[in-house]
Order: sequence, then C-alpha cells, then structure tokens
Amino acid sequence: MTSVKEFRIEEPATADSLGRGAFVFTDDYSVFDWGKMPDQIPQKGATLCTMGAFNFELLERAGVPTHYRGVSEDGEVIPLADASRPPWEMEIDLTQVPDLPNEGREYDYESYHAEAGSNYLIPLEIVFRNTVPVGSSLRRRTEPADHGLEFSSWPDEPVDLENPIVEFSTKYEEGDRYLDREEADYIAGEASITDLESIAREVNEIITEQATGADLVHQDGKIECLTFDGEIRVADVVGTFDENRFSHEGTQLSKEVLRQYHKRTQPEWVESVKHAKAEAERRDIADWKSLCERDPEPLDEDMIETARDLYCAGTNAYTGLNLFDAPPLSSAIGAVSRL
Repeated sequence: MTSVKEFRIEEPATADSLGRGAFVFTDDYSVFDWGKMPDQIPQKGATLCTMGAFNFELLERAGVPTHYRGVSEDGEVIPLADASRPPWEMEIDLTQVPDLPNEGREYDYESYHAEAGSNYLIPLEIVFRNTVPVGSSLRRRTEPADHGLEFSSWPDEPVDLENPIVEFSTKYEEGDRYLDREEADYIAGEASITDLESIAREVNEIITEQATGADLVHQDGKIECLTFDGEIRVADVVGTFDENRFSHEGTQLSKEVLRQYHKRTQPEWVESVKHAKAEAERRDIADWKSLCERDPEPLDEDMIETARDLYCAGTNAYTGLNLFDAPPLSSAIGAVSRL
C-alpha cells in the first residue's frame, strides 16, 4: 500500500459496509516521495505500529471515531497495553479506495467519487502546524506575513505559531499539491472540509498534550480520514515519527532527521529529485522519478544505528510503555546532534 507498510485484506469493503484488514509495518523508510530507500532502519516498523496504536487508543477514549481495531499478537486482536512485545501488525476497518484515473497531471475526481458512493477514503491529507520548523514546505510556499508573523523572511530556527494552521493537500496524485479550500472541498466529495478541519484540530490537541507530558514539542503532522454513511473516521496511522514532527531540547525527533541528513550528505541526489519534479510538472507528466538522473546511496552504518535508537527511544518516551530496548532519549538525541 505504501513504501513503509504492507496491506492485508481479510474482508473487503463494499458500497454499504466496512471491511476488515491489517497494516503490516516494515523497517523501510522513504524521503522526498522517493518510495523505498536502499536501507532499512531496524525496529522502525514496530515503533510506527506502537505509536500509531497508542494514539488511536487516545483518540477513541476522547470520542474521536477511527478505523482502528487493535494490534495483532499470536493471531489475536488485542489492545496495545496487552502486548507482550512490540507489535508489527495493526488491525483496521477497511473502506473503499477507488482508482483515480488521470491524464498526465489531470486527475478525475468525479470518477473516483462516482465509484466510491458513501463509503470511501477521502483523497486528501489534512495537515496541521503548531510551529514552522526548518525544512517545512510552508517556508517555500508562503511568507511569514501570510500568517500574521512579523518576520521579513523566515528565520533559521523554528517559528512558533500562536494559532495552529490547518492545510489540505492531495493524497493520490504523483506529486502532492497543497490546495485552497474550494478545491479541497471538491476533492473531499461528500465529506465536509469544515468537519475535517475540526477533527484535525482535535487530533492535534490530543497529540500535543501527550507530547508535552513526555517533554516533547509537537511541531506538525497530518491525518487521513474515511467517511462511512456520513461519519468521518480518522484512518491510516496517526502521530508517529513519520507522519508528525516532534523535537526534544531543540533537536528533531522525527523522519526529518533522515531528510536533513540526505540534504547534507547527498545534495546532488536531493537536487536531482527537485529538478525531476519540476521537469515533470513542466511536461505535464505524473512519473517524475523516470526523469531523475540519480538514485539515492545507502546510509552509513552509524546513521542507521542512530536512526534506530531515535525511533525506539522516542517511542518509549512518548508512550511511556518502554517496549523497546533503547538508550535514554537524551542519549539518542545527543547522537543526532553529533551527526
């Protein structure tokens, strides 16, 4: 289904009923929309499953509907608290995901919704931002004044926002696009973007509160949602170090560490990706990777170990469950700052 997790269907969804299935998390990672990178990060998949399950259970207790059913252990579906070891599989309700036809960079959302009916995965990502960290796409797309900030240009350090920003972007297009509210509303189909924004803000508050209790700063993140018979439910995975950005004592605690590492150590590949995307847009084609002149190189062993410790120590700190054999968070963060 994605570059970092596999998808198992146990009972398919229909036009009038949800199905059942599971996410099976892998140790793969992806940066800059590349897909599966040359290396794996040991135990990364289990940390994503653990954090995702933990957050879904937080949301359910707060009354936010989700597609989560539990984690899988020895063939049984159980709450995360009952897991005897880090889980790799998450059981979920399934909705319909129709094909999204396209000609070049033109996508046929009318066809998507005609097939979807009232039971479908909303083809949007809803992004929320509490800060504007270094590396945020918001810095490329907007100026500080657009958000009521007094800076003449974006500073070299994270910028805190008094009021969180919520944005909408495409999910299934070859290159993600940020959308104005009118186009987002059209792409959402029957689902209300006002409701989607409200849910995103509630999810953001819940994750931020949990992070604050773990001495983490929750910078930004996203959710994806399904709609079934008029009810919006949070779907995919929520509040992990891949979907969201956190920091601890001013140091990144998220996949952003891997993004910034590639910018420092493989700038030619990063630039090649950037140019390929721009050229694909100029030619009005979807497959930008075929235009990329370079492939990413493997990571150094030290970076793999550092990334593994970051994901594991961060998950222990955020959840308080200590499911992973990992150094203290301060040690893992120290290793990142020395890269």
